[in-house]
Amino acid sequence: MASVLVVEDDDTIGDVVASSLRSHGYGVELARTGAAAVEAARGPGFDLVLLDLGLPDLDGVEVCRRLRQRLPAAVIVMLTARRAEMDVVVGLDAGADDYLTKPVRLHELLARIRAHLRRAGPPSAPSVVQLGDLSLDVGGRRVLVQGRELALRSKEFDLLARLAREPDTAVSRETLMADVWDEHWHGPTRTLDVHVASLRRRIASFDGARVPRITTLRGHGYRLEDPDRVAPEG
Repeated sequence: MASVLVVEDDDTIGDVVASSLRSHGYGVELARTGAAAVEAARGPGFDLVLLDLGLPDLDGVEVCRRLRQRLPAAVIVMLTARRAEMDVVVGLDAGADDYLTKPVRLHELLARIRAHLRRAGPPSAPSVVQLGDLSLDVGGRRVLVQGRELALRSKEFDLLARLAREPDTAVSRETLMADVWDEHWHGPTRTLDVHVASLRRRIASFDGARVPRITTLRGHGYRLEDPDRVAPEG
């Protein structure tokens, strides 16, 4: 049974969401404040967090950062009334995997949760992909660069694993959103760009290592380039 932490200060919304999740077989803990959410994350881990950014005590983005530190493997979905793109980008950069803007329909919320938890489950065929000095262990959900572990958030790992399935192949934005986030995704795909940018920074932090490069294909998507196949410049 998947466990979900619902962080929502509105009593009505929190109770309705928690009750609906329980009726669908999820284990649920409801936190009314940011402080309560951070405290709940000290205990047994959660598979997914629904985080309202408009909390009465702490800034929701800061709560997201703290939850990401304590729940590195959990999927964090922000629920926000903030529609400005920059607000969403800041939240995703703080460690969230996805966002939904309020008001959100309950069936849409449940569908998004199911999609995320399916993708967070263990892969059926563990394998290791070697790209230069980077080793991606799909089964163990680990990435090593020259023997040193590269810490990735859940969706960063999923995105890298998806691109690594087809190195040196162009993968469209629509395909990446469907395979990594939700096959029924509609709306902006800024979340993909933020995760690509973060993934690039993390991979590039290993100075001198031969690591794959994520190339932007304007108007189409992205390509993961195997350093063993890319001709040296000069």
